[in-house]
Amino acid sequence: MPELDERHLLLRRYCREWAADLRPHALAVDRDPTMVTSLMDLPAVSLPARLQIPPPYNPAPLAIGRERFYLTSALERTVFCEAIAWADLGLMLALPGASMCGVLVDAIGDAQQKEWFYGRLLERVTWTFFALTEPEGGSDAGVMRTRLSELPGRDGFLLDGAKRYVSNAMRASVGAVFFRRAPGPLGIGAALVETSAPGFSVTPVDTVAVRGAQLGVIALDSVEIRPERVLGRHLSPVRRGTWGWLRTFNLLRPTVASMGVGLAQAAHDYVAVGRSGLRKHERDRLDRLSRQIESVRQLTRQAATAVDHDHRSGHLASAAKLSAALLAEQAAREAVAFFGPGARLDHPLLDKLVRDARALEFMEGTSNILRMSLSTAVSRGIADADLRSTACRDRRAG
Repeated sequence: MPELDERHLLLRRYCREWAADLRPHALAVDRDPTMVTSLMDLPAVSLPARLQIPPPYNPAPLAIGRERFYLTSALERTVFCEAIAWADLGLMLALPGASMCGVLVDAIGDAQQKEWFYGRLLERVTWTFFALTEPEGGSDAGVMRTRLSELPGRDGFLLDGAKRYVSNAMRASVGAVFFRRAPGPLGIGAALVETSAPGFSVTPVDTVAVRGAQLGVIALDSVEIRPERVLGRHLSPVRRGTWGWLRTFNLLRPTVASMGVGLAQAAHDYVAVGRSGLRKHERDRLDRLSRQIESVRQLTRQAATAVDHDHRSGHLASAAKLSAALLAEQAAREAVAFFGPGARLDHPLLDKLVRDARALEFMEGTSNILRMSLSTAVSRGIADADLRSTACRDRRAG
């Protein structure tokens, strides 16, 4: 199983310190998500604004001693995101910076688009968004209704449609919108869109979990798109929309899995600190949960290492995200049980952990979608050995 080297252990140590400073603000941001902008003096909030930017475009990465970190590798992102999600998942999702949109730009953007997008992030603190899910068809690209059409009489396009459940939609200034311009999988594409553009509007979505992320519904009413903002224009149709979307999800699913691990660890630690005098059977339950967390943590690192080596190797990323989402819900519920009836009323942070844990199910693929992905990988014979070793490790952890 993969272990962190000295470089990644250094990053983890600092991330944990930043997370400890962030934790006290979790409940306040849950009540008022706009508070995120008042926390820019905290490293956990300010640093991501200049990270996840590839080395050619980032002259000032995170410097810790002699090491430089860009958070562009999946493994680095899992180290960072596990620590910050331990502090608060809602705040983790509310951080400024490149986020999912940056991974997509890096995957299918041309040099000019990368220069423009990453340069903008370096100029000032910027929130971004990634708009794929739609009100009717969810994340099923096959039924996508948002359309890109030719701009009559001029060089450019018009974007019409709607997107839903978009993180940071209420505070972002730029992001990626997926669209359809022709039938079939090759007709899907994505474009960079500024929220100040005429015809672009956002309304908030009330949620019971991860409120810091400020989810929104985006309406696109003849939003004008310049040709140079259409991503993948230099690539063949095969490597544009669907390919870029799947590559982005493969790279980010270990990151989402690490958020689940972080939340599960937070639930475990809340019990370890808040419950004194555990009985033997209670200590055994907590120890078993600890082993399960470590098992999924190792799977997450293995998945991150795999996609860093080959971005097409997404089966372990799917397994990690699926396992972590289930683990987070289990850990949060078990933590509540340690405090008896009324625990969610008496312990607001525990209540928040339970609410937030459920949100992981809907991030970067639901359980059913991930199971289908894993089934496909097994049927093609590309995942058997990895998944067998994972299953053996999970049995030992249990």
